[in-house]
Amino acid sequence: MSYYKKYTSVAEVKRKAEKQVKELKKKDPDISPVTIEGKTIAKTWWAKAWNENLESYADYANRIGRGKTYVRNGAVVDLRIERGVVRAKIQGSRKKPYDVLVKIDPLSEKRWNEILKLYSHKIDSIESLVSGKFPKELEDTFTLKGEGLFPSSDEIHFHCTCPDWAYMCKHVAAALYGIGARFDEDPTLFFVLRDIDFSELIKKSIDKRMHDLLDKDEVESKRILKSEDIYSLFDIEEE
Repeated sequence: MSYYKKYTSVAEVKRKAEKQVKELKKKDPDISPVTIEGKTIAKTWWAKAWNENLESYADYANRIGRGKTYVRNGAVVDLRIERGVVRAKIQGSRKKPYDVLVKIDPLSEKRWNEILKLYSHKIDSIESLVSGKFPKELEDTFTLKGEGLFPSSDEIHFHCTCPDWAYMCKHVAAALYGIGARFDEDPTLFFVLRDIDFSELIKKSIDKRMHDLLDKDEVESKRILKSEDIYSLFDIEEE
């Protein structure tokens, strides 16, 4: 007996996704679909670096691209980033969307301590980073394979409820690109996903800068931000 699988066009998937978003919002107003404006799925350094990191792994190379069309056409009807975990709903050919779970291994304590030590004096870079403007001098630390903050393929684990037997189905691929789109909106979600206490980096950087300023000049300059003012800038409580 031959098996025939009905072909579903991209336009049909898009139509179903739009309908599904409306239905999901009735049950849960907090659902968060991924919306791509235009043809570019990554606009900021954060999203581009995330996608390039995924596409650089040989075991992803033949599968990851399948998710681009899905994410562009609104198939990611819900995507939420928590500490080390991403939960997403991806609209496919069937009526009900598939559930995708992505888990990211936490950054090792050793590597995080190295980061804290390396950037404890770069408050200017950290300010730029929080505002979404990625400082050039931090790129190597974030993207260096095996040593950076971006996860390796071995540190990424995923599961989809679809019947696709492949290592990475198009629904998982769409979710992974959807994560990058979220970083376009809010780069601090990267630290949430990697289970990194970003406030710790800010505090150490502020403390180091203030210590250096006081050592340099005992007379406080009006041009120098007070420590409590800098903490307020990043909405961090001073201990």
